[in-house]
Amino acid sequence: MGELLHPYEFEFFRNGVIVATIAGALCGLIGVFVVLKGMSYIGHGLSHAIFGGFAASALLGVNLFLGAGLWGFASALMIGGVTRRRAIGSDAAIGVITTASFALGLALFAVFGRAGRSFDAALFGSILGVSTGDVWVVAGVAAFAAAVVFLSYRSLLFATFDPEVAEVSGVPTARVDALLMLVLALSIVATMQVLGVTLIAATLVIPATVARMLTNSFGRMLVLATAIGALCGFAGMNLSYHLDVQSGPTIVLVGATLFAVVFAATGVRGRRRVAHFDDHAAPAVTSGPVLHG
Repeated sequence: MGELLHPYEFEFFRNGVIVATIAGALCGLIGVFVVLKGMSYIGHGLSHAIFGGFAASALLGVNLFLGAGLWGFASALMIGGVTRRRAIGSDAAIGVITTASFALGLALFAVFGRAGRSFDAALFGSILGVSTGDVWVVAGVAAFAAAVVFLSYRSLLFATFDPEVAEVSGVPTARVDALLMLVLALSIVATMQVLGVTLIAATLVIPATVARMLTNSFGRMLVLATAIGALCGFAGMNLSYHLDVQSGPTIVLVGATLFAVVFAATGVRGRRRVAHFDDHAAPAVTSGPVLHG
């Protein structure tokens, strides 16, 4: 027991565990909308796009959270704008915009220098750079995300399952999507220090997918995905220290292991539950009780 508690003597590790746990919960919560809206690829692409903003902010001396966050939000809005014009598919829009932004970040670092350890930390995550300020930033973003989901629950639920009907019914789907993109961009920026841009997409998708196999209730899925994300972050951070492996990969591997266990345990029943969720969730959101549930 003493060996397990030994790393908690170091402040950087305590901060890392707190940030990883909150970040996991945050990604699990937002990941529900990412998965249900079929936006898994945008989570992956947006994390790479934000790397371009991270590079530009680091080289210009701008606050990393502010610069990368604005860059990511702008990238998300551009993807949405291109997709709504239907000139090209959303996957192509994501591929063009996000990979170009990621390439720009790599080029900027290649030309002007990597700014030390920040380059590797942004790509792969690192607990060594987590400060008390980072803890407050991640906690603030998580609180903001939870408030958005709570206050806009009906609109988010309706726009997630049936955006066409939601728009006809008076739901401002464009504003709802923009708000979701803002929360997603902020979440990626806030968790980049621990998870790294190359692995954030996995932490967005895995907890929500596991929760989806365990329940066909949207409300319970939100709670389960948040709890699963927090568990993966906490367990992954502790294992990363004892195994001497970077925090981001360890957190993702813990989530992947949990996915495999749940997939094997639920089997056909879990897959049928997912199918039932898909078949009945959209029609259900038109009724008052489910919208509040």
